[in-house]
Amino acid sequence: MDKNIHDYDDIINLPRHVSKRHPPMPVTERAAQFSPFAALTGFEDAIKESGRLTDQRMELDEDEKRILNEKLRILNQRILECPEVKITYFKPDEQKEGGAYCMVRGRVKKIDVYEGVIKMQDGTRIPVGDITGLEGELFP
Repeated sequence: MDKNIHDYDDIINLPRHVSKRHPPMPVTERAAQFSPFAALTGFEDAIKESGRLTDQRMELDEDEKRILNEKLRILNQRILECPEVKITYFKPDEQKEGGAYCMVRGRVKKIDVYEGVIKMQDGTRIPVGDITGLEGELFP
C-alpha cells in the first residue's frame, strides 16, 4: 500500500480538540497511566525477607545456667534498690526461624515470676528464659 505524504494536509494544521463534556485530565493522573506495572506485587519484599539473616539461639551449658540463676537470685534480693544492669537476651524473629541477640542497659523495676519476665523502668519486658547474660555492679 503506497502512502502519499499529502494524505493528511487537510487536518495537519487544525487546533487540538478540547471536549466540551469531559474536563481535561490532570497531568499527574495522565502520568500514572504510564507507570510501570508490578505483576508480582510483594515479590521484591519476599526476596529481601528471605535474604535477611537471623541468628540461631545458643543453648547455655550447665555452668552458664548456674551462674545466670545466681545473678537472677542476687538481682531479686536487691530489687528494691532498682539496680542498673546490662541484660543480653535472645529475641525470636516474628517472620522466620531464628532471631537476634539484643542488649538492654537500664534499671530493673520488677522481676515478675508469674509472667516470667523482667520489667525495666523504661517499660521494656524481657522474658527470663531468653536471657543469656546479666552484668552489673551488684554482681561479684
